[in-house]
Amino acid sequence: MDVLLSLDSDPVGSAYPDQPLATTPNATVGEVLRLLRAQNTGAVLICDEHQLQGIFTERDALKFMVEGADLSEPISKVMSRNPVTISATETVATAIRKMAAGGYRHLPIIDASGQPTGVAAVHGIVHYLVDHFPETVYNLPPEPRVAQSEREGA
Repeated sequence: MDVLLSLDSDPVGSAYPDQPLATTPNATVGEVLRLLRAQNTGAVLICDEHQLQGIFTERDALKFMVEGADLSEPISKVMSRNPVTISATETVATAIRKMAAGGYRHLPIIDASGQPTGVAAVHGIVHYLVDHFPETVYNLPPEPRVAQSEREGA
């Protein structure tokens, strides 16, 4: 019960969000890929005058390369437009639901004026869960859906 209560009450900002890494819509795909690599992150927010226009993730990069990459193209042509976002006041549970429903690993966090303030990422949410609920996480079997045929340990 504590797990659900905390997930439904803690703001998404408590789940170790990443700082927003942003660039402009006229940056080239090559520049954005170098930025992803240099910052060792999985998502770049595309902003025009501090307003979120899109997102470009590692997944987008893979799709782009499969389709035949032209690294000189502007990122605005290949970014995911109007990404699903979350308000900084919404809960960790809301972030998890939105990420699960859309299959996202990165969710931009925006303030009341629509400016990005962070990025909720799967790794941050997992870190949050481990920190806040170690008994629950550490007591899970290695493969939760598989019943153990024998008792583990001594």
